[in-house]
Amino acid sequence: MSTQPTRRLTASQLALEFPQSLAVFGKYEEAQKAVDYLSDHEFPVQNVMIVGTDLKQIERVTGRLTRGRVAVGGIMSGAWLGAFVALVFAIFDTANSTPATFFITVIAGMVFGLVWALIGYALTGGNRDFTSIQQVVATKYEVLVEHRDAAKARELIAQMDPMRAAQEQARIAIEKARAEEAARSAASAQGPATN
Repeated sequence: MSTQPTRRLTASQLALEFPQSLAVFGKYEEAQKAVDYLSDHEFPVQNVMIVGTDLKQIERVTGRLTRGRVAVGGIMSGAWLGAFVALVFAIFDTANSTPATFFITVIAGMVFGLVWALIGYALTGGNRDFTSIQQVVATKYEVLVEHRDAAKARELIAQMDPMRAAQEQARIAIEKARAEEAARSAASAQGPATN
């Protein structure tokens, strides 16, 4: 399996001409495994796309946010900023760089970070007194393939997992039947054409 990073592409480079659904997976790793299987069997994977659908945002609360935690965070980030500024000065102004100026710059950064963090916390008015991490995830991953390669891709996926292939064919047939039924219902709701 390839571990090369994916590169950023424009919207036109991401589009397939006439994509058809090959399979829908519950996890990205399953979709990736299917594409990897296609690649291992000399399939033109440049005509394949994995699309995450049914996006949801997950926010995991990691702790309570207090004035003390805000102050410590501000001091720490200010110390890093001060150390960075002190190093830049030390590189470009070697004549005036001493350990004392380094520590004074770090302390100034800590004070700045503390004040800035406390002002920001005060401006929230207590509306968000917790820390969290957020992530947008897909609940389904659909593998799409160019129409001209769809039959070959379905054969290969059927070899990889015959049960999944049968379930996928049933899913596609059900979706097609629902679409046809919706079209018939829409046509009958309009009634017969009158002259």
